[in-house]
Amino acid sequence: MSKFWTDVVRQIEPYVPGEQPKITGLIKLNTNESPYPPSPAVAKTVDSDAIDLLRLYPDPNATELTQALADYYQLDFGQVFVGNGSDEVLAQLFMAFFQGRGQLLYPDISYSFYPVYCELFGVPATTIPLRDDFSLALDDYQADAAGIIFPNPNAPTGMGVALDHIEALLRARPHTLVVVDEAYIDFGGQSAASLVPHYDNLLVVQTFSKSRALAGMRVGFALGQRDLIEGLERVKNSFNSYPLDRLAQRAATAALKDELYFQACCAKVVATRQRMTDALTDWGFHVLPSQANFIFAKPPAGIDAETLASQLREHKILVRYFKRERISDYLRISVGTDEQTDSLLNVVESLL
Repeated sequence: MSKFWTDVVRQIEPYVPGEQPKITGLIKLNTNESPYPPSPAVAKTVDSDAIDLLRLYPDPNATELTQALADYYQLDFGQVFVGNGSDEVLAQLFMAFFQGRGQLLYPDISYSFYPVYCELFGVPATTIPLRDDFSLALDDYQADAAGIIFPNPNAPTGMGVALDHIEALLRARPHTLVVVDEAYIDFGGQSAASLVPHYDNLLVVQTFSKSRALAGMRVGFALGQRDLIEGLERVKNSFNSYPLDRLAQRAATAALKDELYFQACCAKVVATRQRMTDALTDWGFHVLPSQANFIFAKPPAGIDAETLASQLREHKILVRYFKRERISDYLRISVGTDEQTDSLLNVVESLL
């Protein structure tokens, strides 16, 4: 601990990302990455022209990507903001809209970066418990607050919230900013992007890391009405006016335009997710209904989740275990390829 640390740095509990080990032959089902490579169109963007242009600063407005996102979601250019992954976008919106403005509400079981940002930016927060079945009920978000944030589908449960419930919340809380974090929306949920033109209290955050298979590029974006996007731009330009590099901008634009490949990969993930769910359910696991590229599963009676995670690791299969209240009996398992899923299921069956 350095004598130069501020009180914030001393007290904060940093976010702990999923393990990224350097082990050959590992089946990595712990960080919800895509099991499939990016669109073939992405490789074509890294040509000699792109490499030569790396000597120049990137477009600070990511104009081509921003316009492509606006076209894709049928929005105006000024309703789109891009950044280095959705985590950076979230950090900037915490600064722009929550810091110094009052209470923030979010689920008690949710993305574990939210409490970290609350500590980092001094945002007071109240957690709203999920229901006993782990569903996220927006009717429970009645307390006075400057903001509400939740993932849809939720993480690590994978359970989604219906679009009409989100719209009802927006109508009921017109003076509260509602942030819908849609990192996993493309695997079965219904995006709130269509509501952006109609509500000035909505921000939708998405990422290219999951369904677009660009986790290594770090591309995220937010959709909202112009004054909200302007607030994000003001924070960005006070912190880093060149947030997204040239290759990331080109790769993300190419991936976004390859709709057929995107849809095919999502469909494969959904099909494999269902196959994995069915098999584990047959063996006595309790698997929550997932709309994400992972499942949240409780092993049968008599089998400890943490022990099972350790046993899987011994077979070079990584899954995610959270030693937290309410969910310590569950494992989060990313959806892999069919071959990876076969290996997982074979090992689980042998351990059972």
